[in-house]
Amino acid sequence: MKEIQDQGLLQTYLQKHQLEQILIEPLRAQLSLYSFAQGETICFKGDPSESLYVLVKGKLKIYTTTAEGKTLIISFKTPLELIGDVEYIQGTELLNTVEAVSPVHMICIPYRWLKKYGQNHPPLLQFLLEIITQKFYRKSDFLSLNLMHPVEVRLASYLLSITYDESDPQFTGQLSTINLVDTANFISTSYRHLNRVIQKFCQQGLTERSKGYILVKDREGLSRLAHRNIYE
Repeated sequence: MKEIQDQGLLQTYLQKHQLEQILIEPLRAQLSLYSFAQGETICFKGDPSESLYVLVKGKLKIYTTTAEGKTLIISFKTPLELIGDVEYIQGTELLNTVEAVSPVHMICIPYRWLKKYGQNHPPLLQFLLEIITQKFYRKSDFLSLNLMHPVEVRLASYLLSITYDESDPQFTGQLSTINLVDTANFISTSYRHLNRVIQKFCQQGLTERSKGYILVKDREGLSRLAHRNIYE
């Protein structure tokens, strides 16, 4: 994590995402802008939550860990998205682990300033309500549909999510074969079955397995297989 000392860039993000009407002037004076590198963890499940983060550039991967140590992907997020909103309202520790898929910029708002300047500001409260209700709707939809999709669709969606960021055409990621056990956990399948599907994708020309990485060769083909990305 690195703080970006550029008020002009911060103002650009506020205007681009129409946040000036939501964040009143005393609150805007307390904002900080941070960058996170690809693969960097932004927060861990169970850690104390002290700030609201507003995603204004890049893509995030949100996942949780079970008591048995297994991981389960919740979703991928692109701007405009909030991290720490539910925790702010409920006064709880962080519910999930959040990781930067691509280079990320986030606006940080400490809770103490939100409480002082925002708890009686209707536009901000309405904004939080809309974001939180959308989250719970998407999560309910995801949990009910995820396991109904075949592994081919789940893997195609996952590969599209981690290797492309629509807001950053310069970003083209790749999946390390070292992380295939985690990938199997993320999409709720076995490591053996995952390898069979990857081999099938390679035979179909959708992906290529080389030098410890899975590379996407046919993005459009994966998109047709996924129909719509179930993780975004």
